Amino acid sequence: MIEIREALTKKDLKAFVKFPFSLYKDSQYWVPPIINQELTTFNKKKNPIFNDANANFFLAYSNGEIVGRVAAIVNWIEIKQQKQKKMRFGWFDFVDDFKVSEALLDKVMEIGQDHGLEYAEGPVGFSNLDKVGVMIEGFDHIGRMITWYNHPYYSKHYENYGMTVEKTYLENKFPFSNVKPEFFKRVQELIKKRYQLKELNFTRTKDVMPYADKMFDLFNESYSSLSSFVAITDIQKDYFKKKYISFINPEYIKFVLDKDDNLVAFAIVMPSFGRALQKAKGKLFPFGFKHLLHAKKHSKNVTFYLIGVHPDYQNKGVTAIIFNEYYETFTKKGIKTCYRTPELIDNHAIHKIWKDFDPEIYITRNTYRKDLE
Repeated sequence: MIEIREALTKKDLKAFVKFPFSLYKDSQYWVPPIINQELTTFNKKKNPIFNDANANFFLAYSNGEIVGRVAAIVNWIEIKQQKQKKMRFGWFDFVDDFKVSEALLDKVMEIGQDHGLEYAEGPVGFSNLDKVGVMIEGFDHIGRMITWYNHPYYSKHYENYGMTVEKTYLENKFPFSNVKPEFFKRVQELIKKRYQLKELNFTRTKDVMPYADKMFDLFNESYSSLSSFVAITDIQKDYFKKKYISFINPEYIKFVLDKDDNLVAFAIVMPSFGRALQKAKGKLFPFGFKHLLHAKKHSKNVTFYLIGVHPDYQNKGVTAIIFNEYYETFTKKGIKTCYRTPELIDNHAIHKIWKDFDPEIYITRNTYRKDLE
């Protein structure tokens, strides 16, 4: 008998966050989140997404033990902007028992029906800056700070529930040795002269902050054409600045400005925190912070998190300027491997950016959909 309970108290939410720690205790590839950071994400008083979204957190119990969890999410901005009556769900983890996954998904569908929505899609987060997709290939690779890792049996549970693939995402990697400066060195000089552009680099996080709001505005403009894009609101900007920028080595943030100092392109690269997070075991103190700080400064692997180019400058070679700056930085840092975050399989523009680096697809993930009756 599977019992579904909503996580309403602080104790319940902590159990929600900690369930995967037991589910993946024997995995060498799963990367734990920072527990307090996850709790802040789910705190309706601290996360501004709840100004425009509803979320219910459910736990599945069998014989008094937690055997699954899911977050059921309604993003009202998405529904109004995209005119998509979509029920989101994420943080979906479960033991290999169809009764458990069915019971949790039934709760998701029930909420979607109560709100008059047309279909459910997951796993996804609250917005485009959250984690996305269930892994279907690449289980022998360590997870990333900004992606979900899951057991191979997960996809069978989506299919068993009658869900179909909605979107496919690819994750690529390439050795830094594949990066040949002759592909962009000369071109970036010509681009800068032609369009009167200049690069902007940083060494201190505090120097990034005056540009952060402009960066999120450019993010909204750059990605607005993608399916299911949800714009970042002004109140969310401060939250994301605190959540993400402190984890990024400022040397890994690159901006391109025009002659009037307007931001026309940006890129954010994150050090690979996977091993550091495994050592931290979900806690910043007493030693977790030390592991993360060491990775921030010394990791030899990096993840390209975001690249944004203003629509007026797309397809004009501006990324050559960004790649040239990263080449200089990564050479000094002795970077070995470059990873990329999940990218939609049909985002051909982003795939073209990387073609000269001979990338290898190493993880594939899907989101799944089911129409609501």
